[in-house]
Amino acid sequence: MIHSYYQAKDGEGVRYAPLDGRVDASTVVVGGGFAGLNTALGLAARGVRDIVLLEGERIGFGASGRNGGFVFAGYSLGERALLEKVGAEKARALYGRTVAAVDLIRERIDKLGIECDAVDAGVIWANWFRDPGVLRQRQQLLAEQFGTDWQWLPADAMREFVRSPRYHDGLFERNALHIDPLAYARGLARVAAATGVSIHEGSPASWLERRGEGWTVHTARGAVTARHVVLACGGYLAGLDRKVDRSVLPIATYVMVTEPLGDRLAECLRTRAAVYDTRFAFDYYRPLADTRLLWGGRISIRNRSARAVQRLLRHDMGRVFPSLADARVDYAWSGLMSYARHEMPQVGARAKGLWYAQAFGGHGLAPTCAAGEALADAIAVDEDGCEAFADFGLVSTYRPFGYLAAQASYWNAEMADWFKRRVEG
Repeated sequence: MIHSYYQAKDGEGVRYAPLDGRVDASTVVVGGGFAGLNTALGLAARGVRDIVLLEGERIGFGASGRNGGFVFAGYSLGERALLEKVGAEKARALYGRTVAAVDLIRERIDKLGIECDAVDAGVIWANWFRDPGVLRQRQQLLAEQFGTDWQWLPADAMREFVRSPRYHDGLFERNALHIDPLAYARGLARVAAATGVSIHEGSPASWLERRGEGWTVHTARGAVTARHVVLACGGYLAGLDRKVDRSVLPIATYVMVTEPLGDRLAECLRTRAAVYDTRFAFDYYRPLADTRLLWGGRISIRNRSARAVQRLLRHDMGRVFPSLADARVDYAWSGLMSYARHEMPQVGARAKGLWYAQAFGGHGLAPTCAAGEALADAIAVDEDGCEAFADFGLVSTYRPFGYLAAQASYWNAEMADWFKRRVEG
């Protein structure tokens, strides 16, 4: 069944057989999304052998194969909050990991021949409001504290690139790209399998037990015993460790893709860059090679039907580009991302040999790569390899009450955005 534009375009892809029987391994990774794939590939690159990756559905089934495909540095928490939380030295180190991750993603796409429609044209942060203060402050902070230069786009230049009456000025981040995330996930799996990683789809983990100095992960038709286990399930929780699961909220977000727009797309966008705006509840979108427009946004505690997603996002797109209000939507879908209360990824060790990587919702693709590299270092080289993320550990989200708090927080932020726009007139 086709759920997304990516699936329709890329087809079924390579299938990997389910796990059948008992096997021994050095490391077993649970989850075939970006965090798990990057960890497996990072371990293989460091000379680790006998790696098994278990995926309950298909490679890229979850948020990794359904997201907007944005690759840029930084975290959802924001640079100023990161500085306030951990101080300048740690903040720069954490931010630097995502800069290195953007470079590594770009390098892997090129050198490993991963066909994923990569567009290395940067990202535009478009100002929804008249006040340029938030842009100027962020531009200055990035330059002074992180050595990162984002280009100022005055209103006239902004409207030349993004022809919408909704925006004012903007910032342009050159060191960013956008890709087909499902194709990229499948490409990572192909490369990992070629290096010797044993990948098994249709193999949901049913329970986890301590076995001597290692762990055993059980599935319906088999089991893997390994010294190290990596839990990388994102918003599709495996139920293997209560504390790991309860430290994230699975939150839904929505994406749609229009019909081919031809010249209508060029009338709205005269850039190949991806775009997102300055609201808390921001829209994000990017032009596709076949003149379609991919559009995403909204945050909710529940999935919605394709029809409901289409209705919501068409409304949002029409506000930004009125000329596209009647454009046909060919694909619409939702998916679950994992969020932590502290708005940072959670990467570390739950117990000796039991590792986790989760809470990547809202960060873009780079932090999943950074997490995979950190875990690979921790497992293959130095157990302290994840110390950079130690300030952002497993903090309970108090489900189910956390869902209500998250939705209320989102609505409050939406109201604040609405009120600010009204005040500006």
